[in-house]
Amino acid sequence: MQLKNPILGLCQQSTFMLSAAKVDQCPDDEGFEVAFAGRSNAGKSSALNTLTHASLARTSKTPGRTQLLNFFKLDDDRRLVDLPGYGYAKVPIPLKLHWQRHLEAYLGGRESLKGLILMMDIRHPMTDFDLLMLDWAVASGMPMHILLTKADKLTYGAAKNVLLKVQADIRKGWGDAISIQLFSAPKRMGLEDAYTVLAGWMELADKGAEVAGQ
Repeated sequence: MQLKNPILGLCQQSTFMLSAAKVDQCPDDEGFEVAFAGRSNAGKSSALNTLTHASLARTSKTPGRTQLLNFFKLDDDRRLVDLPGYGYAKVPIPLKLHWQRHLEAYLGGRESLKGLILMMDIRHPMTDFDLLMLDWAVASGMPMHILLTKADKLTYGAAKNVLLKVQADIRKGWGDAISIQLFSAPKRMGLEDAYTVLAGWMELADKGAEVAGQ
């Protein structure tokens, strides 16, 4: 029997849960959470929407909502979290500092956070924000998986070359713990690899194996 990734059904039934401006407004710190981070315009919303077959991340495009932590429910124990985007030049410095303070509090103190998906625009990878996130993930021992988004903007050969270069740079600077892949929301490229990572972090891989063995 062909293996069906167990995370797929959960993503397809995902629903918006709540938005939190501060850590103490987040859902109860239990179960499994995977957070999605990325510099503004890195394709984070598109990736989330493609993985969930919905328009869950549309709220992040609403003025005033981008500074919030947006939680999406997969089931009673599992959630996806859309973290604030960074890099908008027009955002006032005090608001940027507010985002940074609460993002750091969430990342550093959330027990249910099992992994971080970092979006990098394949045409502009390894920005200052990306480097900070890589440093934090390695220092804290947090699993990280990188989606090189907008891979359809390059030829496959060029995209593969960027993947290999970024992969080598990460291995040299941060070790082998961080995984990376090509991803394109419009072309639906890389979905299976991303689902496999999510299923593993949310401890759904064993369920998939049980289904395959029936």
